[in-house]
Amino acid sequence: MSESIIEARDLKKIYRKSRIPALDDLDLDVRRGEIFTLLGRNGAGKTTFLRIATTQLLPNSGTIRVFGIDAIRDPKPIRRRIAITPQEGRPLFTLNARDHVILSLMMRGATHEEAARKTKRVLKTLDLDGVRSVHSEELSGGLRQRILIAMTIVCDVELMFLDEPTIGLDPLGRRKVWEELIRLKNEEGRTIVLTTHYMDEAEALSDQLAIIDRGHVLARGNAREVKERNLGSRIRVDVTQGFSFEELESYGRTIKAGNLLRVFTNDEVAQEISREALKRRVPISISPVTLDDVFVELVGAGIEEEEEERKIEEEKMEKGVMMK
Repeated sequence: MSESIIEARDLKKIYRKSRIPALDDLDLDVRRGEIFTLLGRNGAGKTTFLRIATTQLLPNSGTIRVFGIDAIRDPKPIRRRIAITPQEGRPLFTLNARDHVILSLMMRGATHEEAARKTKRVLKTLDLDGVRSVHSEELSGGLRQRILIAMTIVCDVELMFLDEPTIGLDPLGRRKVWEELIRLKNEEGRTIVLTTHYMDEAEALSDQLAIIDRGHVLARGNAREVKERNLGSRIRVDVTQGFSFEELESYGRTIKAGNLLRVFTNDEVAQEISREALKRRVPISISPVTLDDVFVELVGAGIEEEEEERKIEEEKMEKGVMMK
């Protein structure tokens, strides 16, 4: 097993204006030379963890070590060895794509000649070569995002953090970024930590992933392990007509998903449903379960709990008003 490059133990973070912890005694390990993905809805704690790991934010309690160094007590040596694409980063409007990347390298000590050489390659890799001399204020949001990614991946660092890096990118742009991240891991041995809302992105890139919600880790492992451990089914069957909810429940866990009914089950039972569908002459769809299914299953329960807590708080407030 590879050594851990990040070790977080009992991390807690509560922002001043919030009663709910952003991180709540979170434990997390990232191994050297892997792509590790954090999945979670907005406000789950993903960005908070990244900001603590990159020494931009202090936790209320707990410990975190990066490269074996205490990130809370000794952040400076860590900062020289990491690069970051922040979620809300913005390129400078007065600089073009080439200038941004060259500047990011020279700020880390590269000569102009070395920076220009590396910049040429990364702009070509991310399909930015054609707009290398265009000021970023004239570029689309997706192209600006690619500039920020280029500024991170061009750096010769051991550990990179990318917070929702492909948000706003078109499908081709996303694939370009995926290919380069995989190359950096496989050919250069980089460790990459990223957050994303795209489940297909997590499946395509991740060696390991964690689903977090309200500052807790709900599931971790590789994509296959997470699906098998947390849903207990390998197959899903989608039905739009010809079956009632009650009928499908007898085959396995059944949920409503938009205008269809979805059954989570195994191969044998899926074949049974298929035979019955043929008899009734109704269409069905059979496919493997996805990370999206697991995410909804795990995080959806948390949403229901939050809604119940909100109702209880509202009831308490109403009773307080009535007593007054």
